[in-house]
Formats: sequence, C-alpha cells, structure tokens
Amino acid sequence: MVEVVFGDSAAGSLKLAQSYGKGPYRPGAIGVILLREDGQEATEAEIEAARREAEAREKAAWESAVPLGGSAADVVSFSLALSVGDIAEAGAGPRRMEALLRLASIYPEGTVPAAAEICENAAANLSKIQDRLRAGERVRIWYSQQSDEMCGLHWLAAQLCARQVPAGQVLLVRLPDWPEGAERYASWGDVAPGEWGRFLALQRQISPAGLAEIARAWAALQAENAPLRAVVNGGLRSVPEDFYDPWILREIAAQEETFYEGRLIGAVLEKYRLGIGDAWIALRVEAMVRAGKLIAREAAAEGKPAYHRHLQKAAGFVG
Repeated sequence: MVEVVFGDSAAGSLKLAQSYGKGPYRPGAIGVILLREDGQEATEAEIEAARREAEAREKAAWESAVPLGGSAADVVSFSLALSVGDIAEAGAGPRRMEALLRLASIYPEGTVPAAAEICENAAANLSKIQDRLRAGERVRIWYSQQSDEMCGLHWLAAQLCARQVPAGQVLLVRLPDWPEGAERYASWGDVAPGEWGRFLALQRQISPAGLAEIARAWAALQAENAPLRAVVNGGLRSVPEDFYDPWILREIAAQEETFYEGRLIGAVLEKYRLGIGDAWIALRVEAMVRAGKLIAREAAAEGKPAYHRHLQKAAGFVG
C-alpha cells in the first residue's frame, strides 16, 4: 500500500503511525515544560506530577492505537503548496518552483527545502505511484478540507488520469471536520501517530469515473489560474490574492500601535484556522507595508524569518 499525504508534518506522523501501538508500551524520555499562571517557577513535585501525567497519556495513546503497517518507504508526500500561485502547467515545473520560492522568501536561506528539490521529489513520487499501481498495489490518499491538501488531491487525480494508471486501486480517506471524541484538526499534519488508525473506517475506493471527475475540476481551476485557491462551502474555489486579508486586518486592528509581527501571525493562525501557513500571512502583511498601511520599524535579525520584526500602524489605519 502506498500512502499519500500533502505535507511533511503529515508524512512524519504517518511514518510513525505505521508501527505505533505495535507490541508492549516502552516508556521513553518525556520532557515537560510547565508554565504557572502566577509566573512563578514550578516546583519539583509539580514537574514530576506533570511528567507522570504526560507519560500516562502517551501510554494510553500507544495502547489504543491501531498500527497501520507498512514501511517508511511506502509514504509519499507532495509538499507543493498548490493553493498558492500559478497552476497552469501540467505537473510540477518552473511555475510551481516560482510559487514555492515566493513562499520560501520569508525564511532564512537554507532553512526550508529547495523548490527544485520539492518538484524533483514530486516527479519521482509520481513515477513510484505509477509503477506500484501497475504492479497491482493500491494507493491510499489522505486529504482534508485544508486548501493545500484539497488542491493536492485534485492535482494528483489529474496526474493519475493523464498517465492512465489503474484508478480502481485508489482509496481516499477524508479527515472529518469534527472527529468524534477529538479536537478539530486543521489538516493531517495535526494528527498524532496514535490516531491515524481510527480513521481507517472512513476510507473508500474511488472509481475511475470519480477520479476523472476530480481531475476535470482541477482542469477548470487551471483554466482560471487564480492567485489562490481556497475551500469555500465545502468546494475548492479560485479566490483573489487578498482573500484572507479581512482576517489579518481584523487582528492588526486588535494590536497596539506598534506590535510584533510574529505575534500577529500566530494569532491569525490560532484564532481563525484558515488552512494557510505563516508564509502566506507574512507575504500579505508585507504587501500592506508596501501599500503604506503599516510601517516596518526594523528588519528581522539575521537568521530569523522576515516576520521577526516590529511594525507600526500608519496614520489613519483602518482594519
């Protein structure tokens, strides 16, 4: 079974899930960070109690987990950030590299995978999937309502249809919006290793006709080739570049006159759960700086992401 996800965090968690819960639980080293509301340092007794509680949770998660089986080589990730940028080309070529480079521009050089490497891996992974499908194996695609994962599903369906691979061997697992007995997850990257197995009951086989329908929807999005794609009312839609600005502006309005951009981005991610990453929010904030809505009071320190700086609202700022 080839397991397909659309992000590195999800891939890492899924690889652990393949053997998580197999055999008796063996406690490992557990670190605890304990913050008290009164600002005082935690006592040794409080730290020990927190450590024991964390270990008990880890043991319970291990014992209730359903190991997925397989090996790390079965896990394939397409981290192409397809909700952003030009999607007119058929695969993952120069235009996708350009979009990835734009997102990476906010990070220090060398701290994120190279755009060329991501696209080369995508081509290699497509070949692997094609070969294993033709050998009679099945492919299981894990996706959600998060925009990059939904785009990933549509893009991959188009690639499989273009290569005329056997589609009857493709399984889909959609992450529920509100999993029973669990917190809401933004994407598969939020799912812990011990939890993947509980979603296996949701998998379904997709027919060749169903896969072709998803591919046609991607072709329509390619024809529109909007700056962004987002899940709106359950469907993947082309949206303008400023689609997420209202939420960003709302949080800027809640900040002091001068504020730390990193804290702003964290608030947007945590409060609104829009399914976008810090890079896109930072790019939109930078666009507001260029437009004169915000003033950069300093540059980020060397080796830090671009949003590690303080900003000031321009005179007459309206959120």
